Amino acid sequence: QLQLVESGGGLAQPGGSLRLSCAASRFPLDDYAIGWFRQAPGKEREGVACMSESVRDTNYGDSMKGRFTISRDNAKNTVYLQMNSLKPEDTAVYYCAASVTVQGMCVIGEYDYWGQGTQVTVSS
Repeated sequence: QLQLVESGGGLAQPGGSLRLSCAASRFPLDDYAIGWFRQAPGKEREGVACMSESVRDTNYGDSMKGRFTISRDNAKNTVYLQMNSLKPEDTAVYYCAASVTVQGMCVIGEYDYWGQGTQVTVSS
């Protein structure tokens, strides 16, 4: 089955940037819609940024628009999340996920494959 391995998390200062990567293996990533989700302690998991297989449709959470960008490099079979202008409220575990059914929407229940999560901490 599709496997996803995340990297790039860590500590950033407010206003700083991080780029998360999610490497897929065993199957080509362009067969799937992809998404990034996050979960902070005591809070529900929420959609961050999602993209359809064709890259035709993308969706971002309201608080991420203008700051975060989802992209994919099919040649490298890798998904990226570029995060700029980070805020302390962005502190969470970030997960990448893949879906064979969703067309760019961040619907958690429709994502079939998940990475292990990577911690992002934004603090001064």
